[in-house]
Amino acid sequence: MSFRISADAIGSDNARRAAFLEDDYAALKRQVARRGIDLDTIADQVAAFGVALPSWGVGTGGTRFARFAGLGEPRGLDDKLEDCATIQQLTRATPTVSLHFPWDKPSDAAALKAQAADLGLGFDAVNSNTFQDQPGQPVSYKFGSLSHPDKAVRDLAVAHNIDCIRLGQTLGAPALTVWVGDGANFPGQQNFTAAFDRYLDSMAQIYAALPADWSVFIEHKLFEPAFYATVIADWGSSYLAATELGPQAKCLVDLGHHAPNTNIEMIVARLVRFGKLAGFHFNDSKYGDDDLDSGSINPFQLFLIFNELVDAAQRGAPGFAPAYMLDQSHNVTDPIESLMSSAMEVQRRYAQALLIDRAALTDAQTACDALGAHTLLKQAFNTDVSPLLAEVRRRAGGAIDPIAVYRASGYRAEKAKERPPRGGASAGIV
Repeated sequence: MSFRISADAIGSDNARRAAFLEDDYAALKRQVARRGIDLDTIADQVAAFGVALPSWGVGTGGTRFARFAGLGEPRGLDDKLEDCATIQQLTRATPTVSLHFPWDKPSDAAALKAQAADLGLGFDAVNSNTFQDQPGQPVSYKFGSLSHPDKAVRDLAVAHNIDCIRLGQTLGAPALTVWVGDGANFPGQQNFTAAFDRYLDSMAQIYAALPADWSVFIEHKLFEPAFYATVIADWGSSYLAATELGPQAKCLVDLGHHAPNTNIEMIVARLVRFGKLAGFHFNDSKYGDDDLDSGSINPFQLFLIFNELVDAAQRGAPGFAPAYMLDQSHNVTDPIESLMSSAMEVQRRYAQALLIDRAALTDAQTACDALGAHTLLKQAFNTDVSPLLAEVRRRAGGAIDPIAVYRASGYRAEKAKERPPRGGASAGIV
């Protein structure tokens, strides 16, 4: 029988920590009450917040140079769902999984949906893959997919995306995420206008296949694998494409897909303003698309993004319903630990953004009080909401300290026995 962490193990660990948590939560409640904030109301909002897990994220990542296999890593989709269920069991912040086809293509989508439901999981947006060739593929994506000069290549890529939509419908997913690595590595290699037109034509065919209640998320990326020019390289290109396609097309923001020091929070505000914000792939970066753990490098930026999101929600921005997902590569950590930590980090910045005194912030902005406005943001950012997050988890049946429970359970060691390694070092990000 496959090893699982028991509810008793969670309950026992929680019992040891409960008294301290009660003291810490009461202290935080008194602290924010002095600002006119009811902590229990914030707790209810945080409890309703969830971020999707990437199916590929529970495996060990790597780089273009090497990938070093981890102990007990998933051998297939069943194992991935099992690990995702464990993360949700402990954090109560990750109720859905985002699948990537054909990596996760099921033989029976309806059975997979039932299997996930038994584990307490649902499905978020599905992701297509036209950035690598699959076994037996009749034509190659080496020089592009949706924007390739050869119509046969484009037709194959379009058909794959439509297949992803059909699978996603059966799974109960709400959207399709499309990212392509199409572009050029040499000046003159590609006609920029023609490539973009071919992309738009291909996407129009995919868009036409969307169910009425679905969206297509257009994901941009500054570079890689096209190092000179990428067809959908920035939020402007993404916005232009989404606008051309129609109201069901929106722009996905991956935090690592921008130039260093880009003002991502302002991009978010712009996309919200024009009703084109699809949602997020959360991660962090130092140099480029590093896919590091969320909040590990620049937690203040993540907080500033949530400042914009909470502002949009509280003022009732039209069509505002962003999707949230983690998208990370875990090269040197246990992926389950990194995903738990990242989910809690995203949840932390959301909770802190809820603590901002919006009325006072508006007054400071209207008065052109730059430092006063900044101080209000820093007050919220510097508030330690750990007791709030722990209490939200406890109330939902999760662990007060998820990583401690996970480590004490021996889950990884048990999975290493159940899942023998399939090989040693290899190249590849995932």
